Amino acid sequence: MNPDRQLSVTWLKAAVLGCMWASSEIVLGSFLHNLRVPFSSIFLTSIGIILLVSVSFQWKDKGLMWRSGLICALMKSVSPSAVIFGPMIAILFEALLLEFSVRIIGKNMIGFVVGSLLAMSWNFIQKIANYIIFYGFNIVDLYASLVKFAEKQLQMHFSTVWMPIFTLWLFYLIFGFLSAVVGIYIGKTAMVKSVPMMSSDKKRMAEIKSKRKMPDIRYSMLWLFYNILGMVAVLLLMNFKGIAWWFPIGTLLIIVWAIRYKSALRPLLKPKFWIFFVTITMLSSFLYAKFQSAGLTISDGLLIGLQMNFRAAMMIVGFSVVGKELSNPVIRNYFIKTSFRQLPLALEISFETLPFVIANLPSLSDIFKKPVTVMRQIGAQAEYWLEKVALTMKKKSNVIIITGQIGSGKTTLITEIAAQLKQNGIRMGGIIAPAVYENGIKKGYNLIDVATERQMQLSQTDEIEGVARVGKYFFIPEAIAFGFDSLSVARNLDSQIVLIDEIGAWELQGQGWATSLNELIINCDMPLIITVRKGFLELVIDNWMFQDPLVIEAQIVSSDDAYGRIIKFTRLG
Repeated sequence: MNPDRQLSVTWLKAAVLGCMWASSEIVLGSFLHNLRVPFSSIFLTSIGIILLVSVSFQWKDKGLMWRSGLICALMKSVSPSAVIFGPMIAILFEALLLEFSVRIIGKNMIGFVVGSLLAMSWNFIQKIANYIIFYGFNIVDLYASLVKFAEKQLQMHFSTVWMPIFTLWLFYLIFGFLSAVVGIYIGKTAMVKSVPMMSSDKKRMAEIKSKRKMPDIRYSMLWLFYNILGMVAVLLLMNFKGIAWWFPIGTLLIIVWAIRYKSALRPLLKPKFWIFFVTITMLSSFLYAKFQSAGLTISDGLLIGLQMNFRAAMMIVGFSVVGKELSNPVIRNYFIKTSFRQLPLALEISFETLPFVIANLPSLSDIFKKPVTVMRQIGAQAEYWLEKVALTMKKKSNVIIITGQIGSGKTTLITEIAAQLKQNGIRMGGIIAPAVYENGIKKGYNLIDVATERQMQLSQTDEIEGVARVGKYFFIPEAIAFGFDSLSVARNLDSQIVLIDEIGAWELQGQGWATSLNELIINCDMPLIITVRKGFLELVIDNWMFQDPLVIEAQIVSSDDAYGRIIKFTRLG
């Protein structure tokens, strides 16, 4: 393994956990955002809490939670709805608070519950803070006036003006408690054995990969400082000067942003912003004049409402453009020189794994129909994705793939190649699975250990009760164990090349010979020859992240030609 691509075990696991968390934020978060589902942040925070708590029963590394939160927060940049800092800050602080709790109290029920309550409380606090940041402290006066108006209309008296706020906070705390309980339950019950993976969806992989397109700007540290100073300057003018100062200067700044950052004004084009704009303007003009004792008029209230909305627009667009400049590789590379030096590589690995995690997520309908079952399934896949991340770091390049349609002669070709390898004294390991025919009808497959030439019956079309079935074939457990032994790392430490016939749909679901292939890639450096059906070729290359494999078409290449190309490619001759 390249020493420049080494991660500590904790950062490696954080890359996995952060990637899993980010996949739910990106897929489910975008879905809830597009539907304008109220309190959607509660559901997303709940998923994050459940995932962190449940996996903590399996992975007990210190610092895993905050590292996972940091990676997940940075990965939110690929989400269509994640343009400003809000969701990223929320994710990071939720993870930090949960980490703080279990560090102080311990990884027990009390520690997890307290941490979950703190994490969910942060969600609530940040939501209120956002309103104050975007609209200024005038929003507090507006809220107090609104409560007074409600008291008068409903002829009720709240014991404190903040009672509605405390009631809403209690709602968040209930969700935090339930999230901790579900996470603990899943952690104690779901980590016994892995859950079968679902088929990878090529279309979903392509869609999420396409979101990581090149930036539409040239990064500049000067622009980063200009953007921050511009925001600060306009906000100061709004606090100490009149509209004649802050409105033209702020408008000019927004125009400059719109010219440099083509998507800068996109957040302002959403109906939600303008609904809020009209609502706050009308409320402020009415409530300030009616309930404030400072002698304000309706026009004064209208001006305050406009100022609040202008401030909100400035902050929303400002955070968006600052976020774009913070993607600068110069800033990312700075982390390499600090105690966060492993963060860039962990983030790179997570991004490379993200399409596959998303492709294996349960459907949205299943998430809403049986959420606990789905979360158990996602949590149980942690070890699988840890192995996948290790494969990503390995980036195996000495792989030969023999491909073709069904019946194109893939097994015949790899058998002939194996014979030539043996004839030339090249040490081999692995398996070949020739078909078995009776009266011209395929009845199953045998399994041959290429090193010892021992063979067993692998599968048959005749039903065998209680065994694994793939398509019309029933697989014999003893033969599968025989295959695992033939492909084991221990058996192949002295092999110069390993053959696997074949890798297909079963392996893409994490079953069949997938585990053996993973272990060989991670722990051994010898070349591999695998057979892959043409329809699965691109998926297999993507799934195992093979780098520039030698692809041989079984139907159009002779065994002598194929052997010569393999020897040249592997330099075994």
